[in-house]
Amino acid sequence: MAFKLDNINPEKKSHSNFDIDKLLKTEIHLFGSSFSNKKKEAFYTELSVLLNAGISLKESLSLLEQEQRKRSDKEMFATIVNNLISGKSFSDSIENFKDFTEYEYYSIKIGEETGTLQKVVQELSLFFRRRNEQRRNVTNALSYPIVVLITAMLAVLFMLKYVVPMFANIFKQHHAELPWLTKMVIKTSNLFQEYIWLFFSFLILFFVVKKLVSKKKWYKKLTAKIIAKIPYIGELVRKMYLGQFTQAVALLTTAKVPVLNSIQLTKKMIDFYPLQIALTDVESSILSGSNLSDSLRPHKVFDSKMVSLLKVAEETNQNEFIFERLTMQYNDEIQYKSKMLSTVLEPVIIIFLGAFVAIILISMYLPMFTLSSVLG
Repeated sequence: MAFKLDNINPEKKSHSNFDIDKLLKTEIHLFGSSFSNKKKEAFYTELSVLLNAGISLKESLSLLEQEQRKRSDKEMFATIVNNLISGKSFSDSIENFKDFTEYEYYSIKIGEETGTLQKVVQELSLFFRRRNEQRRNVTNALSYPIVVLITAMLAVLFMLKYVVPMFANIFKQHHAELPWLTKMVIKTSNLFQEYIWLFFSFLILFFVVKKLVSKKKWYKKLTAKIIAKIPYIGELVRKMYLGQFTQAVALLTTAKVPVLNSIQLTKKMIDFYPLQIALTDVESSILSGSNLSDSLRPHKVFDSKMVSLLKVAEETNQNEFIFERLTMQYNDEIQYKSKMLSTVLEPVIIIFLGAFVAIILISMYLPMFTLSSVLG
């Protein structure tokens, strides 16, 4: 039977509401907080080891406090330890720190109430380790193609800014007859020279507007639709968020959280519009009496294989095991697809931008043959 999340800690909801969702999403996507996901992985891993060794929670956190090098982290740990000494629970001690998400708060709170805190902390360490691995895989796969793309684009811009105008002046001085291709390249260079300020102004405006509307519902819906239609990348993004979904539910299932509450909590940490909408419908369906697999089935964002496995899990009471296996499966798929994307993008980018450079060079050298014969 599901419990109401509001009843766990009414104060937390009353003073956070929208803000906690915003903070949660910021933590997931920007990885820019002072207590980053990488630090959280180390924190929960070390805390799990200390708790498994029989050291009390307060002593464990005191030891971890001494290891912190950053002043803000050290102060945060000191405050948590002092809260524990004054009689507060671990979950209540972290709830006012923006670096800890609502998802972590409720997971730890449930672990305390069910006597499974040690297990929950261990699962949180795995949770952040897999998330960091997922991010590293995607970053490593895309870093080289992005570097190649930026370098090649800078080379093209340099040629349009300096090389083409130099040749254009030579041709103009000698009244050389220019081929169509050369005229087009020179015209492009002139436009670039004249409107370069407009280009960079538009670029700055684009990022400013994007920042302002990034939280808007219509923007999320639009970007999700665009991404979904991009071959291969759309599928990779969908798998990434499904991996986040199964991983989050696996952790909550380990903590013996009811399915309905797992969906409610997970929905708040997923910043992918199609999945958010689907989980809202799933929540309503479960409230009306349907099981999880039947609630997921109508939504295309969920794989049919996932739905079938969850159906079997419900019949055999193996939800925790199936969600864990699905998480591993999605992580493997993401790693494979990321490597494949990098393998495909590298030659495509090199060929595409190499063609641009070749066109510029050919267009500049074609008139040189005519010019050399005239001068000769």
